Amino acid sequence: MNPEMMNALTQMQKMQEEMERVQATLGSITATAEAGGSMVRVTANGNNEIVSIKLQKEVIDPNDIEMMEDLIITAANRALANAKALADEKTNAVAKNLMPNIPGLPFNL
Repeated sequence: MNPEMMNALTQMQKMQEEMERVQATLGSITATAEAGGSMVRVTANGNNEIVSIKLQKEVIDPNDIEMMEDLIITAANRALANAKALADEKTNAVAKNLMPNIPGLPFNL
């Protein structure tokens, strides 16, 4: 195997190891979003899991369950989107740092 190919394989192995390390930490990345003027607060992690839902007493109205459900859905979707953006940022940073060092790739990040 030529030295350039060995270097490429070494770099790819480093990138895989770094990506695995980053993915192992995604559960500790959290993002919080609110809805209804902070009446509903939802926190999600980088593994796309909801880890916390906080409701203000004022949002709990037995006569308007639909509004509370809508606020929870809105806050949850925002929190998941924010957590995904943070996770993507971390994983893209690894790829950007390592990909340009791999010879023979037809593209740059």
